[in-house]
Amino acid sequence: MRPAASSLRTALGALTLAALLGACAMPKHSDTQAAPPDPFNPAATQLLDDTQWALSGWQHGDGSARAVPGQDNGGPLTLDLSTATGQRHVSGFSGCNRYTGVYTLNDGKLGFGPLAGTRKACMTPGADIEGEYLKALAHIDRSGVQMKAPQQLQLILDNGDTLTFTRRAK
Repeated sequence: MRPAASSLRTALGALTLAALLGACAMPKHSDTQAAPPDPFNPAATQLLDDTQWALSGWQHGDGSARAVPGQDNGGPLTLDLSTATGQRHVSGFSGCNRYTGVYTLNDGKLGFGPLAGTRKACMTPGADIEGEYLKALAHIDRSGVQMKAPQQLQLILDNGDTLTFTRRAK
């Protein structure tokens, strides 16, 4: 009877181990079945440090699109976020001039401190948008970031406009 009891204990031990391992298995699903990430998740904005962006779209609150300058019109408007100095620093091209300042990330919202810029005069399409672009950076209501391809940053302004930026390579 002893060998039978030993066999029974071994079988029960194997079944218990199999049940425990089965209970610990993670369910598998493809990324296409996963819910899309919320771009306005406050944790997502923490991914903005040390990234570079180019303005790719500007939609007014009424749904109409505003033309934004590109490579063929003096270069895209850019937003470069850096922590290289140990502080959050923003710089970029605003259509005609370069600008610089500080940025903050508070409760999932991207914000900018006072911005300083060069003062050259330009007769390009970028010069027409420069003042409103810099003003827009001072009136952000919400911000969202999508780090999956295509990587985008959205700034929703307090007037309802949405600025969409596409991630640039370093």
